[in-house]
Amino acid sequence: MIIYNGVVHPMDGPVIPSGYVAFEAGKITAVGPMEELTEAPEGLDARGGHILPGFIDAHCHLGLFGDALGFEADDGNESTDPCTPQLRAIDGVNPLDRGFAEARRGGVTTVLTGPGSANPIAGQFLALKTSGRWVDEMVLKAPAAMKFALGENPKSVYNERKETPVTRMATAAIIRENLSKAQEYQDKQAKADEDPEEDMPDFDAKLEALVPVVEGDVPAHFHAHRADDIATAVRISREFGLDYVIVHGTEGYKVAELLAAEGAAVITGPCLTDRSKPELVGQTLENPALLAKAGVKVAICTDHPETPIQYLPLCAAMAVRGGMEEEEALAAITSTAAEIAGLSKRVGSLTPGKDADVVVTAGHPFAWNGEIRAVFIDGNQVR
Repeated sequence: MIIYNGVVHPMDGPVIPSGYVAFEAGKITAVGPMEELTEAPEGLDARGGHILPGFIDAHCHLGLFGDALGFEADDGNESTDPCTPQLRAIDGVNPLDRGFAEARRGGVTTVLTGPGSANPIAGQFLALKTSGRWVDEMVLKAPAAMKFALGENPKSVYNERKETPVTRMATAAIIRENLSKAQEYQDKQAKADEDPEEDMPDFDAKLEALVPVVEGDVPAHFHAHRADDIATAVRISREFGLDYVIVHGTEGYKVAELLAAEGAAVITGPCLTDRSKPELVGQTLENPALLAKAGVKVAICTDHPETPIQYLPLCAAMAVRGGMEEEEALAAITSTAAEIAGLSKRVGSLTPGKDADVVVTAGHPFAWNGEIRAVFIDGNQVR
């Protein structure tokens, strides 16, 4: 298959004003300018449009919060226990939810999805493609991250029931306590492996799930809006040597230089919402641009269903309105999003050898009246 005559955004190199992308057996095989083609190609003519990698939503809850109201469709928050790292999003995602079809129509081919932010430690996110009926066949990486939450959300959920945590201090303490237990559990396992006379610790599903986090094999994704909550996430990550990402980072622009010095990555968004709760009072469209200008690695998310997932390109366009460079905003939903998600070997750029996830637009992807003409996932046309 060849898509040709379009403006190509490889994302691993300069924009090609008139070029092509070829793929076969689900993988990209070639990318280049039209003059490289020695004969008239057969395939999809993208004349007047743009050819891009499939868009990546690096933080959402797709498939876990459905259209129906109430108990049946809500599988995003397990509010019976503040600490649930053993929960796996793969067991809650409904791939037949119509949000997946809407994602494909919006050019979103890969997502990180998982539990909400009711719990200080909520459970395991996974990365998956947006096409399929059987979630196991859609998975790119599981677990892709462990979800932690700071600030207003865990306080409000448990405060109503007069259970902990009811302060930011208690939320942080629950996280520290369980990470410390995971380190101790890990040490006991290591000693038992080395010395037959040492007893292996009793199996603990929560600690088994947290050991890869304290070992640095599974990144910690911290839900944090306010600048002080962002600082707490950094502080805890320093203490335990975590590989971490700040999710939302609504007031990240207030501490942008500090985040850059820490080498922290931020998944910003959602931006197309009102300031629906106190910790969003500092929300601004300029946040992604200010973070990027300070040297912070930035992705853009919808937090679906907070912003419907098909509007991910529009969220990136709003970042441009807030001062972000266009190609930088495209990277925030393609190549940079893939890097932050740990998926850059498979997706995020039009690189030969990577998955053939390709989006073809009728005009610039940020045009307000733009149209997505075609979407391919693993080389299969899904729109």
